This record gives sequence, structure tokens and C-alpha cells, in this order.
Amino acid sequence: MKGDGFDLARFLSRPRRIVIKVGSRVLATRAEGLSRARIRALAAQVAGVRAKGHSVAIVSSGAIAAGIGAVRPSGSGRPVTIQIKQAAAAVGQSRLMWAYEQAFRKHGIHTAQILLTADDLGHRGRYLNARRTFETLLSSGILPIVNENDTVAVEEIRFGDNDTLAGLVAPLVGADLVVLLSDVEGLFTADPRRDSKASLIPFVPRVTADVERLAGGVRTSEGTGGMVSKVRTAKRVTSLGIPMAIVSGLKSGRLTEFLSGSGRGTLFLAEGRNLSRRKGWMAHTPRPRGSIRVDAGARKALVERGKSLLPSGVVGAEGHFLAGDLVSLVGPDGLAFARGLAGYRREEVDRIRGAKSGEVEKILGAKRPAEVVHRDNLVIIGESVNG
Repeated sequence: MKGDGFDLARFLSRPRRIVIKVGSRVLATRAEGLSRARIRALAAQVAGVRAKGHSVAIVSSGAIAAGIGAVRPSGSGRPVTIQIKQAAAAVGQSRLMWAYEQAFRKHGIHTAQILLTADDLGHRGRYLNARRTFETLLSSGILPIVNENDTVAVEEIRFGDNDTLAGLVAPLVGADLVVLLSDVEGLFTADPRRDSKASLIPFVPRVTADVERLAGGVRTSEGTGGMVSKVRTAKRVTSLGIPMAIVSGLKSGRLTEFLSGSGRGTLFLAEGRNLSRRKGWMAHTPRPRGSIRVDAGARKALVERGKSLLPSGVVGAEGHFLAGDLVSLVGPDGLAFARGLAGYRREEVDRIRGAKSGEVEKILGAKRPAEVVHRDNLVIIGESVNG
């Protein structure tokens, strides 16, 4: 696939690290639940990708679909509550992984299960532990299969959908490409189920407001995601310098065809803002621990001159954070414009706000760094993160 100066086949001509997200509609049917045939077909394609020298991590839906029949038998009339879904996930996770294990074993590939919550990725220590685990697995030739830990995830700590999870796993593993396998072929000019004249958009150079509005009018029946979440994920990962694609997971061989450069799908081009893994985590981790409000002068110094945040520019703080925790920096307009690692805990920020740097030691009774957030621990964010 070629367009807008990007040649996918050439891009993949040397070993790359690819995150492949598989939607629940790709893996399961209403009639049979989890489809072993579809998992075997996926395994064959992924094995082919790995045979070309690429390393792969899979973000998989399907656990609830695999277990719901045991927890809520057909015709039972029981409502599908969050507790039912969590119980179904507990039953389905082992079934899903066993299906993957059997399918990939035929290709000589070992699999490993990784369950994550948003809280895991929002905590820097756990994030680094997860990254080390991924690196060990991938360097050993083992295929990580990732899912949200639905058995314990509640509203406060859940990602919301596995499109979002795939977008967060991408910088975690150092991915070069993200592919979302969906029940649609890509992003269309209109809903192809309702408009026969709708055409596939093969390339999206940049996720603009118009593209986001277009996604809102293109339906997908897949899981809890939908086209809106896919485009939002594209906005996040492309801002990190990682291209992303939406490809049909229902049509045989489409993943292989697309990655060879000849298949149908939509490719979102990277915007070229290559953040380090550390700053990528700061920009895109699900939930900062709190926020620090700054005045207009501090905001200008941070955004335009790359300065550190000093106490004199601090107006206030919210949340319960400690030194080293991730916080949002909020301007006078109430919008977050940056994220960084706090140099002080919340109570200390309240005490030194508005003070000159030379006054901090006297206020706190101990010698401390001058910076509330050091510029090396700070990343400016755009509407891709705020939105």
C-alpha cells in the first residue's frame, strides 16, 4: 500500500514490532460464541507475519463472549450486569487462552497471557514492570496476548475498550505499527451499511476534527469500541510517531494482504512526533494522579520556552499525589496543556505556591529542588490527549 509518500511494504521490509488488536466480533459469533476456526485463521496469519522477522503482541477481546454462555445461559432472562460480565470474563479468560494456545502451538509458537487495568499503566513502577515482562517475552520469541483484566476492572480503572488498550500497549512495547482487526474494512466516507456510495479511505495523513466527525457517522457493531474509539486511538498513537491501520478481521487473509502492501484497509500515517517511551507514557497514560494549576506566564514559559515549572507560577493543586506521581498542568482557561512528574506532594505544592524559588527551603524547613515539575520530566500535550 502506497500513498502520501508512505510505502507500507517498504516500511515492513525490515523487522518491526507490531501490535495487533483483535475485536470481539472478529473472534466470536452469536451462534457459537468463541470461534475456534477464526482463531486458527488468525494464528496462521500472525505466524506468517512472525516468519518475516516481525515481533507481534496481540491485544485480544473475547473473554466475556467466551464465558457468557456459562454464566448467563441462553433464555435465562438474567440481565447482563457488570457482575455478570466480570464472572463471564473469569470463565472465558482460560477458554480464550486455551484456544490461542492450541492454535499457535501448531505453528511452534508459545503464548503468554497479560492482564492489565488502567491503574497498572497509570502507576510508573507497574508500567516499567510490565514493559520488562513484555521485553523478556518478545526477546524469547513468545507471543504476548493482552486483555483488560475484566474480572477486577470497575469504572474507575477500566480502559473502556480494547482499541484504547492497544493504543496504550503500543508505546509500552515500543511498537512500530498498530493494526486494529475489525468487523469493518476501514474508515469510509459514510456508513457503508446505509450508503451504497460510501467508499473506503485508504490513507489518513492526519486525524483532524473532520475525520473525527466522519468516524461518528460510521457505525461498527464490534464490542464496546466502534469507529469513534478507533479514530481516537489513531490520534493518540500517530502523535507518538506510530502509524496505525484498520483492517477487516472477518475476511480471510486480509491481515496478510494488508501487511504485504496490497490489501484493503485504512492507514493512519504517523505525524512524526517521536516521543521517548517515558514521555509517551506521560502523555498518554489513562489517568494522572492530580493536577497543578498555573498562571498565564508559567504556561507561556513551559510551552514556548521549554522551561521548568517553578513555585512562583503555581496557582493551586487538586488531587492526592506524591512526589514522582504523574500530574496534569492546567492553564488559566481550565484546560490541561502538559503532563509531568511532580517534584513535590500535593500538600507541599499548596504551601509553596506563588513563592520565589529561594523561599522554598524556609517554607518547608528543608533544602528541596527549585522545580515543581522539571522540564526533563514534562511533556506538552495537544488536543489529541485532552480529547
